[in-house]
This record gives sequence, C-alpha cells and structure tokens, in this order.
Amino acid sequence: MDPPRQGKNLNREPKRTQNRPSNPPQKDAYARLLSQHCSSKFSLYLEQYAKDKAFQRDETLPSPLLKAQSDRQSIPQKQREQVPNDFSDSSDFSPSSMKSKGEESSLSLYMEKLSTRTAQQDFERKQGVSDRQRCGQRRDTATSQDGDVESGEELGSLKPYESKKRKTRDFNKDVASKETESFVGRPQSPNTAGTSGQEQEKMKKSKKKKANSRQPEEDRSGEGQFRSGVDTRMLRPKSPPGIEKKLQQPRSSSANSPADKGKNRGPRGSKRPVFESYMTFEEVSHGLKRGELIQGKLRINPKKYHDGFIPSPDDGRDVYLDGIVARNRALNGDIVVVRILPREQWKVVRSDTEYEGTSESDTQKENMGRTVHKKTTARTPRPAGIEDDQCSDQDELIRKLQNTALTDTGEHLQDPSTPRPNGEILQKTAKVVYIIEKKHSRAVTGFLKFLPDKPFAMFSPVDHRVPRINVLLADCPEDFSSRPGDYTNTLFICRITNWAADSNFAEGQLAKTLGQAGEIEPETEGILIEYEVDFSEFSDGVLNCLPKNLPWTIPAEEMSKRRDLRKECIFTIDPSTARDLDDALSCKRLPDGNFEVGVHIADVSYFVEEDNALDAIASRRATSVYMVQKVIPMLPRLLCEELCSLNPQTDRLTFSVIWTITPEGKILSEWFGRSVICSCVKLSYDHAQSMIEAPEKIFPAEELPPVDPMHPIDEIHQAVLNLHSIAKNLRAQRFTGGALRLEQLKLSFTLDKETMMPQGCYVYQYRDSNKLVEEFMLLANIATAHHIHKQFPQLALLRRHPPPKAKMMDELQELCDQLGINLDLSSAGALNKSLNASLGDDEYTTARKEVLTHMCSRPMQMALYFCTGVLKDEQRFKHYALNVPFYTHFTSPIRRYADIVVHRLLASSLNCGPGLGLSTEEVEKQALRCNERKTVSKRVQELSSELFFGVFVKDCGPLESEAMVMGVLDQSFDVLVLRYRVQKRVYCKSVVGLDSFRHRKVGKTSELTLVWRAEDRENAPVEQVISIFTLVEVQLKADGAPMKYSAVLKRPEECKSN
Repeated sequence: MDPPRQGKNLNREPKRTQNRPSNPPQKDAYARLLSQHCSSKFSLYLEQYAKDKAFQRDETLPSPLLKAQSDRQSIPQKQREQVPNDFSDSSDFSPSSMKSKGEESSLSLYMEKLSTRTAQQDFERKQGVSDRQRCGQRRDTATSQDGDVESGEELGSLKPYESKKRKTRDFNKDVASKETESFVGRPQSPNTAGTSGQEQEKMKKSKKKKANSRQPEEDRSGEGQFRSGVDTRMLRPKSPPGIEKKLQQPRSSSANSPADKGKNRGPRGSKRPVFESYMTFEEVSHGLKRGELIQGKLRINPKKYHDGFIPSPDDGRDVYLDGIVARNRALNGDIVVVRILPREQWKVVRSDTEYEGTSESDTQKENMGRTVHKKTTARTPRPAGIEDDQCSDQDELIRKLQNTALTDTGEHLQDPSTPRPNGEILQKTAKVVYIIEKKHSRAVTGFLKFLPDKPFAMFSPVDHRVPRINVLLADCPEDFSSRPGDYTNTLFICRITNWAADSNFAEGQLAKTLGQAGEIEPETEGILIEYEVDFSEFSDGVLNCLPKNLPWTIPAEEMSKRRDLRKECIFTIDPSTARDLDDALSCKRLPDGNFEVGVHIADVSYFVEEDNALDAIASRRATSVYMVQKVIPMLPRLLCEELCSLNPQTDRLTFSVIWTITPEGKILSEWFGRSVICSCVKLSYDHAQSMIEAPEKIFPAEELPPVDPMHPIDEIHQAVLNLHSIAKNLRAQRFTGGALRLEQLKLSFTLDKETMMPQGCYVYQYRDSNKLVEEFMLLANIATAHHIHKQFPQLALLRRHPPPKAKMMDELQELCDQLGINLDLSSAGALNKSLNASLGDDEYTTARKEVLTHMCSRPMQMALYFCTGVLKDEQRFKHYALNVPFYTHFTSPIRRYADIVVHRLLASSLNCGPGLGLSTEEVEKQALRCNERKTVSKRVQELSSELFFGVFVKDCGPLESEAMVMGVLDQSFDVLVLRYRVQKRVYCKSVVGLDSFRHRKVGKTSELTLVWRAEDRENAPVEQVISIFTLVEVQLKADGAPMKYSAVLKRPEECKSN
C-alpha cells in the first residue's frame, strides 16, 4: 500500500508533488488501525482507499474531491496552491506533526478531508440546498434549558432540517461516512475511523438508529477529529470583528486547521463547521434587488428559543428560522438577510391562531414523508410581551429593496399559507446569509461556570436566546479558579466579542460584576445594560447647555413673543408620583354656552436647541425609560423636573392648542402658538376622579394639594366636570367613527420608601379621569399632525399604525366562530364594538374580555414613527386603531424626542421659532431611532415589572388565585392569573399528580384532557378538560432560580373544596 502521506499532500497542494516534504511512511499507522478494527468490511474499505490513492498519485489532474472543493469555493486551482497557511502552526500535515497537536491518526485526518462536499453535493448546493441541510442539522449545543452545558450536551428537543434525497442524520457522526461511501463507491463503509471497535460493532447492529447514537466519553478526542469534517485548506479569518471583514470571507465553510484546534478548542475538545460564511455585500445587494433574498428583523421566541422568525414581505405568515444554525450567529433584534429554503424543506404547521408557527411536539413534518422526527420538549417558561411572540416590526427599520419573496432560483412562490385539506399550512423556512445591522447589544447578564483543565470559563446567559460564551480565565475574577463556588450566585455582564463560524460558542469578555442574583438593583442594572439603556450621568458638555443662572426666570424678551395665559385656570392631572409634568388643561365657559378648551405642553424645544450636545444625547436616548422603582430620563433632571415641568404656581413656557368647542364636542375653531402659563394646582388622577364622582361636593382645602388663591377650588372642580363631559362626547364620537381600543390591564406595586422593595401589588384601574386626559391628548396630537403635514408634506414626523395581518385575522375569525363568539373583524370599529358586546353577565365577564383582547392583539402590528417624505402612498399614513388619516406625538416632549421634533416643525410653521435644519433623510433616521428605543423602553418596563413580581412571589408566596385559560398547545397551556393579571404557562409534564394527558384538535380549537391520578383505590381517576376560557385554580410559587416563579395547577377536587 502506498503511503497515504502522498495523497494527503495531493489534497493540500495538488500540483506541487515534486516539493513534498519527506515524511516517514505511514504503513505502520494503518497496520495498527487494522489490528484494532478487525472487520472485513473495514479491510476492504482500506484496500479500496489505497487503490484510489494510488490511482490519484499516478494522475496529473487533482482528485475528484479536490475538484469538487475547488469548484465549490470558486477558487482557481493555482490560486488554491498559493493559499497562505498562517491559520496553522505548521504547513506539514505529517503524522508526527499531527500527533503533537492531539495524537490524531493520519486516517482520522483523511476522514476529515472526506467529510467535505462531493461534486454532486456542490451541484445540489447551487440549487439552494446547503450541506448541513442535506446531511442533517447539527445538534444545537449553544442553548439549553437550564442555561448550562456539560461538555456540549446535545438537546434532544431540537428539530432537524429536512432533506430531499435522504433521511436526516447526525451531523457530528455520519457526514464523513456517507460522503466516503459516495467517494469510494462502497455503500457499507463504517461510520467513522475515530470510534472504538466496540462502538463500531454497536453501530453496525443499529444502522437505522445511528443518527441518535453517541460515542463513549473516552472516545471524544477521536470523535472530535472526525467531526471536524472540513477541508483544512479552506480560508477563514480568525476573528472577524464586523461586517467589513465578513465581506472578505469566501463562501465556503470555515477552516479547522490543527492550530485552530489547539488554541480555540471548545468545551467538547473539538472543532467542526457549524455556520455558513456570510455572503458578500455585493451578492446581498443583487439578491435583494432580484427578490431572491429577504430582509427583516429577527425575532427569537423567548419561550421556545429554538424558533426564530422574520416578517414576510407579503404580510403573510412569518418566515421561520429553524434553530441556531439557520440563524447563523444573528441575535434577537438584528436586521438580517435570509434566503428562503427549497419548498420541500418548509415547515408544515397546524393553523393555530393563538400560537403561530409551532406546537410543542414535532410539527415539522417533511412534505415527502422522509424526515426523521424528534419530539420537542417544553422549554423553561418565561413571560413575554405580546410583541415578542408575534408582532413584527416593519420594513422601515431598514428600507427594503424587494417587495416579493422568491425561491432561490428566482421563481415566484405560490401562497403557502392556504390551508391544506387537513387544516395544515406550509410555512416558509429560511437561513440567514448576512447581518445588515447588529441591533442586539451583544451584552448579556448571566453566570460563570468553572471548567476544569480549560483556559476559559463558560458564561451562561440568563437569556437562553443568546449562546454560551467562552471567557478567558484571565478576564475572570482573580480568585475564580481557586474559589469558583464563591461566584455561583454572582451575576455578571458579559459582552460577546466574536463568534467564529466554526464554533458553537461565542467568545466574550466580562464587562462588569453586578452583584448577587435575585437582588433588585443588580438585576435592574443588568436589564439596562443588556438593552443598551444609557443610564450614565449627563456629561459636563451636556449640562453646559442648560441655563446657568438659577433660579431661572423667563426673559422679558421671550415673554413678549408669547401669549400670556398665566391668569387662566390651568391645572395638571398626572399620577401621584409623577415629577415630569409635561401637559396641562384648561376649560372656560364662553358667553354663548360653548367652551374654550386648551391643551398646554411644556416647551422643551426652547431649552433643547438643535444640534448641540444636549440635543445629541436626547436624540440618542430618544425616550425616558420607566421602571417600577426609577426613571431613566431622556433629559437632565434640571429640565425634566424643574425648568420644563409644569409645576404648580410657577411660570412656565408652553406650546398651546386652544379650541372653541361645543358641549357636544364639535370643534368650531383652533389656535396653535407659544405661550406662558402658571398652573394653579397639581391634581392626581385620584383627585380628579373624586371630583368626577362627586359633582355636588364642596371639597375642603385639606383634601386637595395646594391651590393658587386666584382660583377657588370650586372653579377648578367645575372645569374638571366640564372637561369630563366634553371628553365623554369626544370619546363616543371616536368609537362611533370606527376607533379601537385594546385595553390590557397592568400590574402596579406599592414599595417600601426606604428599601424600595415591593410591599404589595394591585391591578391598575383605568378610570374616567384617565380617559379625560387621554381624549384631549389625542385631540391635540391629531390636530398637530394635520397642521404639520399641511405645512411640511415632505418633512412631517407622523405616527402610523398598519392594519393587522390579514391571514392571521382570518384564522382568528374562524377560531371565534368555532368557539361561538360573535366577533366582527372587518374593521377596527367593528372589532371594538364586538369586544364590548356581552361576553356573559357574571363575575368572569371582564376576564373573558381580557383573554379575547389578548387573542385579538396577536395579529396587530406595531405603530411606527415615519417621515412623510419617505412614504409616497398617503393611505399608509393611516392609524388603524384610532381610525384617523394623520396622527403624531406632540404632548410628551419631556420624555419623547419625537415630540421635540414635532414641536420644532410646529414652531417653524408658525414662524415663532428658528428655521429648520432638517432634511427628509434626517427626519426618517430619527424616526427609526425613536421606533427602536420605544420598543426597548416598553420591553424594559415589562421586565422590571416581572422582576418585582418575582420578588413579591418569593417574599409573600405561595399565592393562590383563579386563572382563565388563554391558549392551548399540545403539552401545555397558558393562563391569565385573575388576581394579579399576569400570564403564565403551565406544562403538563410538570403537574404533580397527573397520570396522563391527551391533546385533541378540532378545526382551529385545541383541547387538553388531563387525567389526574386517583387518590385511593375506591375513587376513579379524575379527568379535567382544558380549553380556552376554562377556569382553573393555580398557585404561584418561587422557583429555585432567582426571580423566577411558576404557576402550579391544583387538582380539581382541591378547587371545589376551597
């Protein structure tokens, strides 16, 4: 047998055989292997291999394998000879050099070579099928249920990609063997040369199950050599820090040189190709223009983090990304470009309205019936806002270059969302080929785990949508290696610095030690850092933009330019704890019986001049962030709480909208302008509500905050009553005109003033006083939108709300029809009327309405800021929920930067402010920033509330409550906990006392039947049917993990006895 060294050199430098280094013969190595593997088939295989190598050595052309590889990478053979070898410590691939890096046999190295694509596979790739999709998905080691990894333990819950020509097989073990069969023409070749003889015998006996087989612990080094499965000559930058370097990467899979294996070895002690290299910028641009690629914002399901989605360009069912490999190192929120996979790899899903895209068992059925199925286990439950699971941000985040979705060959797709006869729907699947913008901060909170005999520690993020991160021990606390137990409960912030294409795990550095997990302040700081909320102190440069002479007074020159309203009865109505008072109201009866109603908004744009340091930080922050115990302000507190805040009995600069309006709410005239006011009292919503509920009462001074003596309490009381009366008429007109309000109750907390820990919680009540303020703020925003659009048709900053997704609304309609609910989804107004129709007349009517409101919220899209010069179709300006053609934000400039831009536009249109230095592009760019930060602000607020409720459950629990079922899956169901208005998922497999359960689906409705174990022999098992609107009893209990809690389902008998 000829030395395979020559074949190895042929593989590396096919046309430089005369320069081969003189390496010792390798016959002894093969003899040893033959003695270890006493298999006749294996012997035949080696003989065939030797003949093939001898044939290749005698030929002047490169081997078919090399040709296939060269074709695949589109690199001429001569150029491939000149590929630099700086990714390896040595260019000599002799057995001796290999042994120094891991005692690898030359045969195992050759098996690495064989695991690359053949020419036939290259042809398939050109048809849009990647090698990972043909060979079966790599089992995902980058995420796990408990946030921990033990030597890269595989998840049985992850679904494989589907293959058109063969069954899915384990990428880690079977790729090379199948490729070898194709190369040497032997259908019965062994699985791997790196396994032990005992393992091979087992594998021979169970070939049909080999996709699920695992090698023994002691064989992992050999397994790692085999699993690398990639040509060591391929190019890959070591640590591409950004898109610029990614553009230079070849399209082939990443390399695994011996040097890479030595210095960047992952927790499993091996390297293997995991992700495809990104396309170049030019390829992406052309692909988008041709409609072969799709661009969108990646959304990863926080409850089932294997599932990723991007919005479909046709507003149909979202495009599905199956697992971490398909996401190709993109994280939640990133703007990505994807390629739609061939139709036979699309996902077959049940057309569940309430949970689009997946069930918890295997719903990924191969269209041709050839996929190996796996069962998906339930993931760690985590509450999420509605928009995290379903609502898709719009294409304006990055302007789309295409309008239609095409297949890889440019062929138009037929609508896959049309239900099949069995009620199933095809959902497009895709893979990420490029990351346009890394919106995710790459900073995460989590815990460090010590790995013995490793130069790095494993960082496990709390957010399981983020991969595990290798952190060098040098970056860890000094005593971490010697006392790792001291850091078990310590919360860290880690930033991802790199995620190589050939690694399951990212690389990162610790940014900060937050403190002990479970404590509110460290957890809060972690949330802020993760979501890139700037909570740093304002710089001296910013503070220098503020007035220097304090206490500040309005300059006489400025006073002369404004309408003086200081003697009018003007007051604020805000939450009792509010300190940034940016809106005030006035109402004066006119002699003719009509009213002069004013909305007066803090004139923030007077203090925030365009293009200075203060303006720059405000535009970057874009919004204040409200948490349970604190506010992260957009502007320095001197402005938020003093100079701009409309504090009582203090002269303040304002922008006013004043109407002459009839008692019925008909507007007769309108005035905009800059003004000066002096609020006579700071009312809370409770104060205003008391006045509304007691119209005849004479309020003593001690029941109200301090009042300006110029305006008696009775005058203020009457103004509140008049505003309430007009607001009711305005509200009735809005809803008669087709407006929609999806009201969702939220949880509020009472805090200890010293510790700021939760002492109690309650459901916030939305009352008439809230509605009063809301109506006049809406009226002012609508009036301002019309005004600035008329004056600046190409420059106005407006806010639009796209209509809900039509296909999802159709499914919701079908579901409601099956449930016997008369819900009209034809328009926003019709939906609002249906929701307010009777859903029963008992104590659970409100709960049923809330569950139905949640179901209706899922097809809804996000409202967005935009510049009118960017959207040419004026029909797209419309606000769906409000049912108005133009809408904007004008009433909260202290906490929203968009309002400041609108104030500048308004001042310019009235010739009472500086000239505009804005372009359409600048306004649109700022609109995108405001959209992004508003979404972040909302999510941070939700996480803060979850954090405090988790502490409350831990300190005061377990908590008992009734709950109503909101949605049913095949192994779990979601409930609305009625006492606290929180949503939790109940997993059937975790219910204590449950003997079994079964799932049934009829049309669009899902139903679970729970069989409770009999408590004694005399009693039969108890069956409990779970469907939408079912009432159950739950107990909220703290979990072992900090800040986490679960909903424990109680037995039906216990519910009745209580």
